Amino acid sequence: MTACTVIGLGEAGATYAAALAAAGHQVTGFDPVAPTTPEGVTRMATAAEACAGADIVLVMTGAAAARNVAQECLPVLGDGSVYADFTSSSPGVMQELGQLPSNAGFADVAILGPVSALGEKTPLMVSGPGAQAVAGLLRPLGVQVEIADGEPGAAMAHKLLRSVLMKGLASVVVEAVTAGKAAGLEDWIRGQIANQLAGDGQAVIDRFLTGSAKHAVRRSKEMQDTASYLSDLGVPAEMTTASAAALARMAQNAEPALR
Repeated sequence: MTACTVIGLGEAGATYAAALAAAGHQVTGFDPVAPTTPEGVTRMATAAEACAGADIVLVMTGAAAARNVAQECLPVLGDGSVYADFTSSSPGVMQELGQLPSNAGFADVAILGPVSALGEKTPLMVSGPGAQAVAGLLRPLGVQVEIADGEPGAAMAHKLLRSVLMKGLASVVVEAVTAGKAAGLEDWIRGQIANQLAGDGQAVIDRFLTGSAKHAVRRSKEMQDTASYLSDLGVPAEMTTASAAALARMAQNAEPALR
């Protein structure tokens, strides 16, 4: 049995706290506003009090609170303990927090999926001196934990690169489906999206990389026209407008032969 502390008992924190308690670990928690406490979790009055005697601390607050929580909790942790920051802080902040004086091993933990859908089994990437301890605690719960080479910040760097794709792709899909619905062509555009997401992913990547640069001038004009069409439909076109601007930049930077 491991003495675990979860700081932040919102959706993600409550999910992990409940899973750890159900697995037989001793779990304490702290959250200044969460209305409920997961079954099997002892809720403390302060973050520092919750961390006293902990073997491992999982911090699942918002990124804005990461520094304050670390400054309060790290000084009370003993030798051999681990402080695992699950917040969506930047790689630079993770590096900074990992250098704070402490007896605990620091771990930078990136959540690579929606906890609302996947629960405690959401894949994770971890880096830093405490990475192995985090993996050892959570893998028995069925969590896929990948350990990234490097110091704290390495896991979050991977996540933010992934976010360029995942959040950008999601925004493009939402914009395309919204436009399709407004045009009375939602089923057709859904089919187009599904076809693009299927098949040989590496080949699609290569096609995007080469084709975008080669045809940037024409595609930029096409996306400008597309943005105008979405405006006519009454649909916001932020992603389309951004694509037009990005393609125009590629066209300016392209070798003369590609223009």
